[in-house]
Amino acid sequence: MREKSISVTEASRNFADCVNRAHYQGMTFILHKNGVPVAKIVPVEPWPATGQKLAAVQDKGKNLPEETEPI
Repeated sequence: MREKSISVTEASRNFADCVNRAHYQGMTFILHKNGVPVAKIVPVEPWPATGQKLAAVQDKGKNLPEETEPI
């Protein structure tokens, strides 16, 4: 996984690009404020990415995780 350190200001100016790069390229961004790391933007494994993955989970008899409400 690739990591890049950027300022909070740079992240706010290029937020959509950071999110897209995290999603499509697997990049992690470490956000700094006054030189101190304060947050990360990290890629998330898509769930379920395909119908095949969902079918595999159902075939194994596993319960699907409950959806949570957004923060």
